[in-house]
Amino acid sequence: MEAFLIIWLILINVIAFYMMGIDKSKARRNKRRISEAALFTAAIIGGGVGAFLGMQVFRHKTKHTKFVIGIPFIMVVQIVLMFWLWLR
Repeated sequence: MEAFLIIWLILINVIAFYMMGIDKSKARRNKRRISEAALFTAAIIGGGVGAFLGMQVFRHKTKHTKFVIGIPFIMVVQIVLMFWLWLR
């Protein structure tokens, strides 16, 4: 189970990171975008770190208050939860 969790976290964080990059690219080209709900869902289901890094690297959603507050909050909660689970 622990190996599955580690693999899941790596995959979902990579996916969340790339979702931010893809959405930024689509925004620049006026193409159909990835929904904000999908971006938040990827963060909530374990991709908080990837979504946060994607925001920083691609400079995407950095002027949207719900992302500037929400994504770091999700990331911190996930990191605290992982440390708590690891120390149990």
